[in-house]
Amino acid sequence: MKLGIVSDVHCQDEHLRRTVESMIADGVDEILCAGDAQYEYRLSNEVTEIIREHQIRYIQGNHEWVLMGPNGERARSGEHVRQSNLDFIANTPDEIRTTVNGKTLLMTHASPWAPRGHYLYAGDPLFSRCDELDADYLIIGHTHVPMVERFGRTLVINPGSLVFSREPGAYGMLSYAILDTTTDEVTMMHPPKGLETAS
Repeated sequence: MKLGIVSDVHCQDEHLRRTVESMIADGVDEILCAGDAQYEYRLSNEVTEIIREHQIRYIQGNHEWVLMGPNGERARSGEHVRQSNLDFIANTPDEIRTTVNGKTLLMTHASPWAPRGHYLYAGDPLFSRCDELDADYLIIGHTHVPMVERFGRTLVINPGSLVFSREPGAYGMLSYAILDTTTDEVTMMHPPKGLETAS
């Protein structure tokens, strides 16, 4: 089974649309979004509808937490906001635990350990606790830095961002990942040519 994985789309609907088209052409069976599809003070109907149309498994990230909280009321009540999309985001979970190809997958936007907004970069000592998760795969986002690393039985995958990278020396590099759950091979990909880094 091939999984396409994106994160940190931040309302860039054209980036998401063309990346989804590319992943489908590459034969992915399912697409996951590890949060921050929205901006904290802006809701994108277009991004939400791409997620809904392609039945992308999606979780809330820290930007959705703000958007759906007290400080996001103005953004939620904009005239352009479609109620069905608002309802969809409101019912989106903070994490997903599921089974794919007989293996356990946990997807959370930031750290699965408290505090949940913690940025997990490679080398973080918290990764030594991966065995506590009882998961074969841990999908995270939040950092805008791509990462693939194994800790015990757990393969940790951060696809980076479809908006901008925080990776030193690669700030303009947009990325997503494709996971083959049969072989555990992860391929880091870059969106189709013509998509520019968002300013």
